[in-house]
Amino acid sequence: MRQTVIKGGTLYTMKDGQDVFQGEILIEDGKIKKVMERIPEEMISDDARIMDASGLCVMPGLIDAHSHIGMFDFNSETSVDEANETTDPVTLSIDARYGVNPKAREFKVAYEHGITTMLLTPGSGNVFCGLPFAMKTYGDNAFDMSIKAPCAVKIALGGNPKNTYGDRDQLPMTRMGVAKVLWDTFRKAKTYMEDQENGKNPPYNADMEALCLALKGEIPCKIHCTQYDMLTAIEVAKAFGVRFSLEHAWGATDYIDEIVESGCDVCYGPIATYRCVGERRKIDVEAVKMLDDRGVNVAIITDSPILSEESLYHHIGEAVREGVSQERAMRMVTVNPARILGVEDRIGTLEEGKDADIILVKGKLGLDTNAKVQCTMIDGNIVYCCL
Repeated sequence: MRQTVIKGGTLYTMKDGQDVFQGEILIEDGKIKKVMERIPEEMISDDARIMDASGLCVMPGLIDAHSHIGMFDFNSETSVDEANETTDPVTLSIDARYGVNPKAREFKVAYEHGITTMLLTPGSGNVFCGLPFAMKTYGDNAFDMSIKAPCAVKIALGGNPKNTYGDRDQLPMTRMGVAKVLWDTFRKAKTYMEDQENGKNPPYNADMEALCLALKGEIPCKIHCTQYDMLTAIEVAKAFGVRFSLEHAWGATDYIDEIVESGCDVCYGPIATYRCVGERRKIDVEAVKMLDDRGVNVAIITDSPILSEESLYHHIGEAVREGVSQERAMRMVTVNPARILGVEDRIGTLEEGKDADIILVKGKLGLDTNAKVQCTMIDGNIVYCCL
C-alpha cells in the first residue's frame, strides 16, 4: 500500500456546491482515499509520504478537451500530420490512438503545466473524421495512457472539409455539400442500426458501427463548427437525437438561445487565437460567460499544438477578464470537460475513489499572471515537481 498525504493547502475540489477550504488529501495506491479538513492520524501509515502544500492551491489536474498533440508535429522543418485521413469525407472508424506519438515533446509541456488529461482527436479535414479518445499526459504507450476510447464521434463542418475536397473538385466543396454528406451518412447509419435491430443482418460496416455508438447514445458527437454552421450542427443532431458538443464555437454570441435550447455542451476556443477571414472572423470570448450564465456546460480548449499547451493558462485568464469568476473558470478546465468526455467517474474533481491526478499551484490561475504549477501528480505519482 502506497500512501501520500497532502497537507496545508487550499483545496479546490470542484465538487458541486463545495466551497474552497483548507484541508488535506489522503492518496492510496493511486486513488484519492479521503478529502477532509484533517486526515485522522490512525489512517496514515508510518511510511506515508507527506507533502507540505502550505501557501499553495490544490486542485484536480487540468483537462484539455480538444487537442491533437502527438498527431501533429511542428517541431522540425517538415511538419507531420497523422490527424487527417483525407482519402474520403467519411472516415468514421479511424481510431486516433493509432496516430498518437506518446513521446511527443508536447506531452511533457502539458503535465509540467498541470494538464493531466487530454482528449486526442482526429483533425477536421473530413466531414466524419474518426474516433477521439481521452488519455493521461504521462506515459510511454498511448494505449496504456488511454482512459476511455472512443470518447466521441468527431465531425467537422465548414471550411476545413470544404477546402479539402473543393480543391479536388469533389463533394463536398460547399457548405451545402458538407450538409448533404452529414444528412446522408446519418440516414445510412440509422437504417443500418434499424436493420440490425430487426434481424436483417446487414453486411458489417465499420464506419456505420462507429456512428451507431452515437445514435444509441453511448458516446456523443464532437462537432467542429463556428458561426452559422452551428445551426446546421444543431438541426442535424436534433433530427437524429444524438448528444453533441460544439467545438471551437466562435460566433456563439449570435446563437446563444439556439445553443441553450439544444442542450449541447460547448468546447470553446482557442480563446487566444487571432481574428481573420473565415472561421476566425468572430472570436467572441464573452460567449464563455454568456453560455455559462445560461447553464451550458462549457469547457475551454487550446486545440494544441495549434496553440501551445501552456496557453490554457491564458485562456482561463481571458474567461476571467470577461467576467467569469475564477472558480467558474477553473471548472471549465476540470469537472466540465470531464463530463463532456464521459470520464467524470475518474477525474475532474477531488473526491474519494477518483484517480489521484492532482496539481499544486502557486498563485491563482486566471487571476495571477505569475501563477505556476509547482507539482503535478498523475495516478498518485509525482511526474513533475519544482517545490
